Amino acid sequence: MTQTKVPVIFDLDGTLVDPAGGITDGIAAALVAADLPVPDPDLLAAMIGPKLSDSLLSVAMVPADKLDDVIRRYRQYYLATGIAQSRLYPGIKDVLESFAAEGRPVAVATQKPEGLAQIVLQHHGIAGLFQSIRGSSDNESATDGPIGKAGIIAAALADLSTQHAVMVGDRAQDVAGAIANGLDCIGVAWGFAPDGELDDAGAVSVVEDTTGMVTAIERLEAIHTAAMSEVRNDGAV
Repeated sequence: MTQTKVPVIFDLDGTLVDPAGGITDGIAAALVAADLPVPDPDLLAAMIGPKLSDSLLSVAMVPADKLDDVIRRYRQYYLATGIAQSRLYPGIKDVLESFAAEGRPVAVATQKPEGLAQIVLQHHGIAGLFQSIRGSSDNESATDGPIGKAGIIAAALADLSTQHAVMVGDRAQDVAGAIANGLDCIGVAWGFAPDGELDDAGAVSVVEDTTGMVTAIERLEAIHTAAMSEVRNDGAV
């Protein structure tokens, strides 16, 4: 059966789910417990999206020998308190349910550990709407599993059995990971990117709400459908 609806791959934090302080409060609590300085709020917010271990090392300047301990403390906080602080962005559940009803495959590609991503999505009652949920290794010190956002998106594409999809995300690494896989990326303005980051990274559009997001997805789908029609008219089998 020919796929008529272009699949959509979503980032998680800052795109589907507003952490509402659950991530930044957890990082701050973990740093305090480890007797380490806490970055200012703007820097804490900038740590949402990239891989946690990378942000702890490069933004919070956590010494390498304390990294595993800080991550452990953070995960304890996040599981006990942080997930409950989070909420779905307005309109997200309606969009996902609409996509399910129309037969559009959807997936998640996040740098959050894969098992934890599943827990978050289950907490919000939307895990069952996704054909694939891909993330980083549950062992955050491990080097196995998809490496970086590009690898995680590639894993989601493989699960969807397609090489064509639309990525939706809120940070530059979402755009870069999409481009590395030959995908267009729609940026969402309600996430954590500083002004201009998504445009500079190469997002095909930046939308302000879920209505704009759906319109942008449908526009890209129409372009893709027209391109495929031209290929068929040129005699391709």
